[in-house]
Amino acid sequence: MTRPKHILTMIPMAAAIAPGAMAQNRPNIIHIMSDDHAYQAISAYGDQLSEHAPTPNLDRLASEGMMFRRAYVENSLSTPSRACLFTGLYSHQNGQRGLGRGIDTTKTFVSEILQQNGYQTGVVGKWHMQCTPKGFDWYEVFYNQGEYYNPGVKTPLTEGRYERQEGYATELVTEKAISFIENRDTTRPFCLFVHHKAPHRNWMPALKYIGLFDDIEFPMPDTFYDDYQGRGAAEHQQEMSIDKDMTMEYDLHVPGWGAMHGFDETYAEYWGSSISRLSPEEREYVEQTYARRNAELLEKDLKGDDLVRWKYQRYVRDYLSVIRSVDDSVGELLEYLEAQGLLDNTVVVYTSDQGFYMGEHGWFDKRFMFEESFRTPLLIRYPAMIKPGSVSDALVQNIDFAPTYLDLAGIEKPEEMVGTSIVPVLKKEGKSPRRWRRYLYYHYYDYPAEHNVLRHDGVFDKRWKLIHFYDPEGKVPSYDELFDLRHDPQELRNVIGERSSRRALRRLRKQLERFRTEQAIDEI
Repeated sequence: MTRPKHILTMIPMAAAIAPGAMAQNRPNIIHIMSDDHAYQAISAYGDQLSEHAPTPNLDRLASEGMMFRRAYVENSLSTPSRACLFTGLYSHQNGQRGLGRGIDTTKTFVSEILQQNGYQTGVVGKWHMQCTPKGFDWYEVFYNQGEYYNPGVKTPLTEGRYERQEGYATELVTEKAISFIENRDTTRPFCLFVHHKAPHRNWMPALKYIGLFDDIEFPMPDTFYDDYQGRGAAEHQQEMSIDKDMTMEYDLHVPGWGAMHGFDETYAEYWGSSISRLSPEEREYVEQTYARRNAELLEKDLKGDDLVRWKYQRYVRDYLSVIRSVDDSVGELLEYLEAQGLLDNTVVVYTSDQGFYMGEHGWFDKRFMFEESFRTPLLIRYPAMIKPGSVSDALVQNIDFAPTYLDLAGIEKPEEMVGTSIVPVLKKEGKSPRRWRRYLYYHYYDYPAEHNVLRHDGVFDKRWKLIHFYDPEGKVPSYDELFDLRHDPQELRNVIGERSSRRALRRLRKQLERFRTEQAIDEI
């Protein structure tokens, strides 16, 4: 394969390089991050869903490195999660509380610190923050969310323009990642952020993988028909339901469904835009392929629960087909590093910008502090420090990535970074070091907005989870929910008023208030 070339020497390097920064014993760092990749969809995590759609290359990272079972985000939304990654700060500190504008560009990005200390830095794929990537010797980033087919890409050489590039987004990201490594300055260590658009909505597989899992009937989650009994307004008013809110045309690729049934779909026009960037031949193939896949549905004119079950199967099949390309990408990158003799001196991290619902509670999307969206996959391979096959239950969070990468590079983190390096966890075979954090803080701000999930913050200690829901406009009364995950791992039972939970409730409320005070939270 002929890979695209870029000329790193044409891009101005950082002015200051710290003494000793050129030392070659410092590891390379590759941060691979997908968008909306549920841990349930990585077979190493053992969920029933992934049993039918294995991810052998991601599983390789787990078997040769460390798998984290208690990795979480601070705000389960794409752009805020990326801001946490690059700044090591909570959302209210870095300014990126919701989607769209917000990032405080005066904050120092970890890429800037690494670059100033001798690392060659790059980011390829999804950026999704409304600022130019900073602290990078090279970047090739998608427009906005990025398109799956023939996406627009901006580089330092395109003068702010996004230029169309031919190919499937996941495969293009892989090519760009390998091209960066091939064109690097070999006298310096590198840090590369490999950010996939996949498997973000609306789940458009590579053409070769459309229909990949159509012969498999995937098991539905036990909580699919959750009725939210005993829980508050947030669960009842959300608009994340596969039944009511997942669109037939945009999400499930059944063009014309709304017109055939006498109603308009909000996202109907986006089906055409999803495939508009394809060549005429490719578009014809996609349209004919989906027409065949949809024939039985349209002939039977499914309704009620039969239609809901069909929607779930189509969603999961397309989502996992998109994941197949991500797994392929990880495998190609690992094979390349191995062939170049770089693998064992490169810290390879795989994660997602948050978790995702795969039908649990009847939902898709993320946003809530419940496990499926709050928790994210995290796999790290670095044989110089990590025992193969290690598993960690230490509480880690996405604000920890920046200080971890600085620690690995031998650089002291800035005092203002609130995240904590997880290097001590890596060295202790996944065990929590002394004085490791006992609690995590979470805060979701994006309301009122798409999916209609109430704002909330909360605290979690591995067993107990306290969530405070609130409406800044005061239209919905504030309230708390408490869950005991030891006895209720699916978070179905709110025990806020039960006698047996009073001690835990007092303790968590005190800890929640401590977080708010210490971190100067300005909204609750």
